Amino acid sequence: MLAHGWSASSWQVLNPGIEHWIDPRGDALVGYAVHGRFAVVAGAPVCSPDRQQSVQQEFERQGRAAGRTVCWFGVEEPFAAKAAALPRHSRLLLGAQPWWDPARWEQLVAGHPSLRAQLRRARNKAVQVDEWPAEQAARRRVELEGCMTHWLGTRGMPPMRFLVEHDTLGCLDNRRLFVACRGDEVLGFLVASPVPRRGGWLIEQVVRGRGAVNGTSESLVHAAMQAFAAEGCAYATLGMSPLSRRAGEGSAPMPAWLRLVFGWVRAHGRRFYNFEGLDRFKAKLGPAGWEPLYAVVDAPAPSPALLRAIAGVFTGTSPELAFVRAMAWALGKEARRVRALARRPRPVSLDRRRRSR
Repeated sequence: MLAHGWSASSWQVLNPGIEHWIDPRGDALVGYAVHGRFAVVAGAPVCSPDRQQSVQQEFERQGRAAGRTVCWFGVEEPFAAKAAALPRHSRLLLGAQPWWDPARWEQLVAGHPSLRAQLRRARNKAVQVDEWPAEQAARRRVELEGCMTHWLGTRGMPPMRFLVEHDTLGCLDNRRLFVACRGDEVLGFLVASPVPRRGGWLIEQVVRGRGAVNGTSESLVHAAMQAFAAEGCAYATLGMSPLSRRAGEGSAPMPAWLRLVFGWVRAHGRRFYNFEGLDRFKAKLGPAGWEPLYAVVDAPAPSPALLRAIAGVFTGTSPELAFVRAMAWALGKEARRVRALARRPRPVSLDRRRRSR
């Protein structure tokens, strides 16, 4: 991984729940999850660039022998173009990935009034961000997990897996942890994973705890970018914004039925996953550019079955059951909100006070 990890998602191949296939030559790794007759791969093969296509073909050959169709999920150029150029292959645009040059971060902040305002708000509330070694994280694991529990409770659906695995505190090897505190209170944290071949980092998680104030998330990103710049890193990203159109249409024309599906999800899926909100947060940090991210499938065209398989590996179950769970999760949140409102004391109006006199 340290020798050949070029994709921003390469380190996430080591996340819990991802299966690993090693090429017979022993010089390439593929991380994947199986759902039905599909093997959904986490990014491109981790190997030297000149071996990627042969590794792709060998993994797909073994997949076909097992009755499975292979989908390479979240891949960047140039692998996406080369992989999709093979016979009977196709690709679809999944979204976009923002990137920064950490060396230019301070210049970006200087010219970004709203970002400076958020950093100032956190600073005025005595928020301090420090990088914690793994030993310190282990000692204060309960507090960090408390932040994670609160953050997950604010999401519109149960925790997902695969490339958005939330349980990273137990596998911090080669990852970096930045923690925001006010005094001794932990307000939130950021986890960054290495992108070794690009000399940079993927900001994998930005987690806000119950006591987080305005500007906490921005302060965490600011501290991480400053640390990356001080070490001469040339690349940083916050990872994929699903369904984002900020990289344009890419070079993968989308079937009409898929445009309708993605449009419906953007319009009506906000209760469960706020795609637009995530996209706006990343955009307001002023990235240097956006990279298109694709799914490349060993089939002439994407299909509804492929989308179902992708949803299945992220939810860890059948999409239909995941939908039922998400509805139950949303209803539970709404019930708790209503109970909290009912317990609040009602303000007495001025007219009522006068009448009582």
